Amino acid sequence: MAKLKNIHPGEVLKEEFLKELAISAYRLAKDTGIPQTRISEIIKGKRRITADTALRLSKYFGTTPKFWLGLQDDFDIEEENKTKEKEFSLIKHHSTAA
Repeated sequence: MAKLKNIHPGEVLKEEFLKELAISAYRLAKDTGIPQTRISEIIKGKRRITADTALRLSKYFGTTPKFWLGLQDDFDIEEENKTKEKEFSLIKHHSTAA
């Protein structure tokens, strides 16, 4: 079975919010007080969603901060798992049986 691409929160922001609502990155930056460079880097997948950004986006779009941080956490976990898959496979499950 083919594995799905790991989706960065910036892609969700771009496709599901900015494009869908016809809002430019510039307008989002102006309306939220988030620096335009930060918005651009998030959209390009080069920057993480921080707590500050999550709070601002949630207020603006009527979501929750946990929505944005959850997207970021899911992305980070998938990336780390991909990077260290072999190392993690060597970890044995702890058992209380002697």
